[in-house]
Amino acid sequence: QVQLVESGGGLVQAGGSLRLSCAASGNTFSITVMGWYRQAPGKQRELVATITSRSRANYADSVKGRFTISRDNAKNTVYLQMNSLKPEDTAVYYCAADAVNRRYWGQGTQVTVSS
Repeated sequence: QVQLVESGGGLVQAGGSLRLSCAASGNTFSITVMGWYRQAPGKQRELVATITSRSRANYADSVKGRFTISRDNAKNTVYLQMNSLKPEDTAVYYCAADAVNRRYWGQGTQVTVSS
């Protein structure tokens, strides 16, 4: 089992920045890919960014150049630095971790960007 706890969400004006953190605990040795997904009201959950254990990152086109995902394997933590935020980035952001053919999810953290 893997447990994920996110932090760092909040309210920010358009153009501002936020940094999300996600700390993993439990069977962390089995984690391969970690990532961030988001779900806006009335929409499906979508990929934001993922990162492998060797720090190979992948981004959704909508956030490329604005968001940066990083990972500290020693701390079992993944981060999402979000810059130049837009109102359309408003969503609940979920941390995810893939381990032993299963995806684990955090509880989500709200990010609201005002115009």
